[in-house]
Amino acid sequence: MDINIKTKNITLNSALKEFTQEKIGSLEKFLNKADSLLAEVDLSRITEHHSKGDVFRAEVQIQVPGRLLRAESTMDDLRKAIVDVKDSLQIQIKKYKEQNKI
Repeated sequence: MDINIKTKNITLNSALKEFTQEKIGSLEKFLNKADSLLAEVDLSRITEHHSKGDVFRAEVQIQVPGRLLRAESTMDDLRKAIVDVKDSLQIQIKKYKEQNKI
């Protein structure tokens, strides 16, 4: 799986990049390896309309045959948001595979 990471208001250091690739890349074991898949990851810091602290947003989209799987999470810790998105996508992938069984 190819992982394309975009950031807004965040610097993408090597530790964050490796963490993101590890978590999102772990979803590949649930998908058909024959398909060449692309995961689009958007990481951003949202600071508007919040009185205390930073709020981070993680969004991931994976195009699978016949469907677009998408998950989004907003939390006070970027790593927690990435893990939350991964968990949500894992559930969606399992449902997708169940629906497409013949």
